[in-house]
Amino acid sequence: MRSNAGGGRVIAVRGAVIDIDFAGHPLPAIDDALIIAPDSDTPVLAEVQAHLSDTAARALAIRSTAGLCRGAQARALGGPIRVPVGEPVLGRLIDVTGTTRDGGPSLSDDVDKRPIHRPAPPIAARGRASTIFSTGIKVIDLLAPLAQGSKAAMFGGAGVGKTVLVMELIHAMVERYQGISVFAGVGERSREGHEMLLDMRSSGVLGRAVLVYGQMNEPPGARWRVPLTALTIAEYFRDERGQNVLLLMDNVFRFVQAGAEVSGLLGRLPSRVGYQPTLASEVAALQERIVSVGDVAVTAIEAVYVPADDFTDPAVTTIAAHVDSMIVLSRAMAAEGIYPAIDPIASSSILLDPLVVGAEHVAVANDVRRAVAHYRELQDVIALLGIEELGADDRRTVERARRLQRFLTQPFAVTEAFTGQAGCSVSIDETIAGCKAILNGECDDWQESSLYMVGALSEARAKEEATRDAHAAARRAAGA
Repeated sequence: MRSNAGGGRVIAVRGAVIDIDFAGHPLPAIDDALIIAPDSDTPVLAEVQAHLSDTAARALAIRSTAGLCRGAQARALGGPIRVPVGEPVLGRLIDVTGTTRDGGPSLSDDVDKRPIHRPAPPIAARGRASTIFSTGIKVIDLLAPLAQGSKAAMFGGAGVGKTVLVMELIHAMVERYQGISVFAGVGERSREGHEMLLDMRSSGVLGRAVLVYGQMNEPPGARWRVPLTALTIAEYFRDERGQNVLLLMDNVFRFVQAGAEVSGLLGRLPSRVGYQPTLASEVAALQERIVSVGDVAVTAIEAVYVPADDFTDPAVTTIAAHVDSMIVLSRAMAAEGIYPAIDPIASSSILLDPLVVGAEHVAVANDVRRAVAHYRELQDVIALLGIEELGADDRRTVERARRLQRFLTQPFAVTEAFTGQAGCSVSIDETIAGCKAILNGECDDWQESSLYMVGALSEARAKEEATRDAHAAARRAAGA
């Protein structure tokens, strides 16, 4: 095929996959960026994924290929996709290529740019997570604590509250957090992105945040590379500016899903459960870059969809292997109205260690888990025979476990418009004190409803006293 000044010509287009012949020109490396039809109104950005021969390459389009035809010119950019970083992107909503999508002015051409592909820092250069990152959410701070510089993932099926929990964590943490926040919306709905933008603007934290979105309707290549764009921006603030970064991702499963789509488009044979054969290496390439270097921390909070509530799914187990804290959301608890629907037994953290959080914290957390686990063991017996058939000790444990479950619920600020109840933040000391009081029997004669959707135990006590006063007034009125 006749070569051209642009470097190559398109010889085949199959959806998002484009084959290009570079006869007479150097063949671009894997992961290098290409511009196809650069002289048209809508040039297509693509990324080299395979070499078909000494002169031909197969590329994956990052943008729509509608209208692209054979014979179109292609030009290699001489390296990976480069995205804008630094101060100019703060307060902006951008896409996978760094183009602004918030209706504001475009970024200038002289903005500093960085390639989205780069190796992870060496192990010797990495920092250690030790400073506890208080979220104000009781069940997380008690049972699955986060640390500055750690990675936490929230696992849950559809409709159990992952996005609401991410939004609440953003609301709770970004306002008190003085570093930079980078949010990666992977395969997000446009409604969710719009709500996030408005929420950050109204709370006044947008000036220290960057929103990077790859929407559901974009090609799989765009959704596949959005986390790398967000990570590149986070790495710049970590390495060049020495600033702590809070990295939030919703949803990492859609990154895996986009990778599976890409793998199928490129003709690779599927692996277990239809996932791509490169699943482990793709997840590792992303997760191993989310690290702290020296004294500068990158703290990651990731939402992970669990398909069909199957926690043995290969994508879920692969992602779980890379995180420090696992926050597992339970459909059964959501059905009971326990929100946040975080499973106290399945959720865990390597930071729940006496050397990190203190002996008292660990002891109370273990006692809470033990009580809830014992209650679950007895649930079948209770369902068949009733709680009256249990022994005195078992009945007392069950009643305290039920009160603990209700005390670990709390209203969220992001749901205030729907529930009419103001959100609250609870310190870890108040959470530990409340759980100890329940475990020690101080609340045995309280109504369970008094502990439901409250903050600290003092709020529950006031609620219980108000209920008793109301009942006493009703009895006096009936007697009169």
